[in-house]
Amino acid sequence: MSIAQNRKAFHEYFIEQKFEAGIVLEGWEVKAIRANRAQLKEAYVVVRNGEIYLIGCHISPLPTTSTHTQPDPVRTRKLLLHAEEINRLIGSVERAGYTLVPLELHYARGRIKVEIGLAKGKKQHDKRQAEKERDWQREKQRVLRVK
Repeated sequence: MSIAQNRKAFHEYFIEQKFEAGIVLEGWEVKAIRANRAQLKEAYVVVRNGEIYLIGCHISPLPTTSTHTQPDPVRTRKLLLHAEEINRLIGSVERAGYTLVPLELHYARGRIKVEIGLAKGKKQHDKRQAEKERDWQREKQRVLRVK
């Protein structure tokens, strides 16, 4: 079940591979995500010291958040992956010129996971071509529906 999606990522990048990663969250963040108060619009993924982090994911705190914690809506959150997956991602990002983008927040067996994509950036003409293709598919469906 999807919580938040990053639709902009599919417009800006060619997604080569997808990975599902756990995410280190605090209690108030889990409650806020379950109340649909998360967005991935300006989020991105970076590699630091052999670990992978999610930066810019905005989780709005609930008004009932406890008073003894100071919620930071856009704090840096660590992503949890197997060591071999991390090594493969680091190699692709550093050598092959790929980038990591968060695609979606979702539930998996009661836990909150983030799907990250190994992506290459699109050029302007690629974006225009994809838009033409999408418009053609939409038009084709409309014509078929009418008949």
